[in-house]
Amino acid sequence: MFEYKRFRNGIFSLAFCAILGLPQADAEQIPGRFMPTIGEASAPVGHIEFCQNYPQQCRYGTATPLVVRLTKARWQELLDINTTVNAQVQPVTDEQLFGTAEFWTYPQGAGDCEEYVLEKQRQLIALGWPPSALLITVVKDLNNGGHAVLSVRTDQGDLILDNQASSILPWYSTPYRYVKRQSARHAAAWSAISDKRITTVASIPD
Repeated sequence: MFEYKRFRNGIFSLAFCAILGLPQADAEQIPGRFMPTIGEASAPVGHIEFCQNYPQQCRYGTATPLVVRLTKARWQELLDINTTVNAQVQPVTDEQLFGTAEFWTYPQGAGDCEEYVLEKQRQLIALGWPPSALLITVVKDLNNGGHAVLSVRTDQGDLILDNQASSILPWYSTPYRYVKRQSARHAAAWSAISDKRITTVASIPD
């Protein structure tokens, strides 16, 4: 397991270069690279409302979800988008912005975790990333509070873009308990995640 604090200090990029150099056969031996899903899950209310407001963003579906080959160019795109969106969007709660506890939309200079995720997803799709590889993901944070991050499905495993961290981490190296994520097969559907790692925070059922 990677040490989270070390990656927050910027060491992750060096370690990841080593992963990029692994042959595919060796990379397949890295345990737990992909978060395990265990069937359908209910969509968050915020995402249901988002799909009603932006129906074109939730129509995507595929029988063959893609996993992106993580070249150095693709890795740099992830770094650039994560850094840019984290810097451009000011953290403000939905209650402060919209007067409601939960409202998902694209940010207009401010927003909470879902707005960061939606904007990163939108910008990466515009760069040619397949939607099936960019999945909104719901987790429990260190305080057992709800939080959203973007899971990026690559041939090196599931990577996490997070507004609370400047580094991009493998999912299993983050300090979260993973609950559910957008389905890779249909943008409006969700899948449950079986996160049984003993090093994460305890999960509170929805």
